[in-house]
Amino acid sequence: MKEKETENKKGISNWIDERLPVFTFINHNLRDYPTPKNLNYFWNFGSLAGVTLVIMIVTGILLAMQYTANTEMAFDSVERIMRDVNNGWLLRYIHMNGASMFFIIVYIHMFRGLYYGSYKYPREILWMLGVVILLLMMATAFMGYVLPWGQMSFWGATVITNLFSAFPVIGDYIVTFLWGGFSVDNPTLTRFFVLHYLLPFAIVGVVALHLVALHQFGSNNPTGIDVKSEGDTIPFHPYYTVKDYLGLGVYLIVFAFLVFFAPNFLGHPDNYIPANPLQTPAHIVPEWYFLPFYAILRAVPDKLLGVLLMFAAVMVLFFLPWLDKHKIRSANFRPFYKQFYWLFFINCIVLGWVGAMPAEGVYVLISRVATLYYFGFFLIIMPFLSKFEKTTDLPSSISAAVISEKFDNKEPSSSESYVK
Repeated sequence: MKEKETENKKGISNWIDERLPVFTFINHNLRDYPTPKNLNYFWNFGSLAGVTLVIMIVTGILLAMQYTANTEMAFDSVERIMRDVNNGWLLRYIHMNGASMFFIIVYIHMFRGLYYGSYKYPREILWMLGVVILLLMMATAFMGYVLPWGQMSFWGATVITNLFSAFPVIGDYIVTFLWGGFSVDNPTLTRFFVLHYLLPFAIVGVVALHLVALHQFGSNNPTGIDVKSEGDTIPFHPYYTVKDYLGLGVYLIVFAFLVFFAPNFLGHPDNYIPANPLQTPAHIVPEWYFLPFYAILRAVPDKLLGVLLMFAAVMVLFFLPWLDKHKIRSANFRPFYKQFYWLFFINCIVLGWVGAMPAEGVYVLISRVATLYYFGFFLIIMPFLSKFEKTTDLPSSISAAVISEKFDNKEPSSSESYVK
């Protein structure tokens, strides 16, 4: 009986696959897909970002069913979700903290790409699509932060949209278009709600393109060496699916801890005060994931130059494949680049810290120095090292690197020794 049931299932799957090759696609791209055998846990963050995107879309749709995009009722509708809707508090906390987790994952994903040279030939478009995803995430998160219509939501929207007025000639037209009038009011909230609902689906489309570009040449790996033979790869399933499941389990534990034990840790308390256009908060700050760019904006006394630098801080990422032309991808074999990279990493954390501080005194000086290093890393250090940096010896293949690492990490017993 079991054999007949198995044959029937195969018959049905073959019939479907012949007409719509779903199972062939899954086997080729998820099961049997050849993957470098030396990927570490930093390669988990791509799949974690995909899982988080699905969580954000599902919870966002459920919240949209209960939210009212009207300045007179928005704040109260959010409070109703928290108090009266079944499990509404859980939905909102998952969605609210999910945005922070999404940015943490994507930032780690991008820093990994910076370290291992994942933006270099032949993955330039793959990297650029990733930057497009980041830009769409920023726009979506900013508009979502406005929806609760608290004090920080209202004044954050006012300050950030007003930045476009710095552009000559067209600036005021852009601001009026974003507001839907001549102040941040009901038309602003309505269009921000619509865009916040729609942009995640645009992100899904770009993510699909991102995956197509990824599968065109395969994943980069910690050595940065191209796959040279079948011995350098292993099937994605079960080896990396198991690794992804472990990473997902750890991630969900951290996520759950944030949701259940510290749901407002990454938020601002002023956003639990209804928006008041007549009372400006003492210190207006964006969400934490925008703070490095906010610090760059405030580092310059000129408004237009500050806005240009803030946008340039993201746009410069598009040009990385041409700013860093060094043939070696991985920083593991580039001793000078590795040192400058870690300084850059610390510099970004400093920018985030300064962005949360008042724009006065020593904080302004620190933000200017950090901004100089931020752009200097991309525009001066990378091109210079591309021409003059000498590297250490690369392994002959991915398999050779794996075997070498295996023996390097193995502790010899008293009765044996290893010749290296």
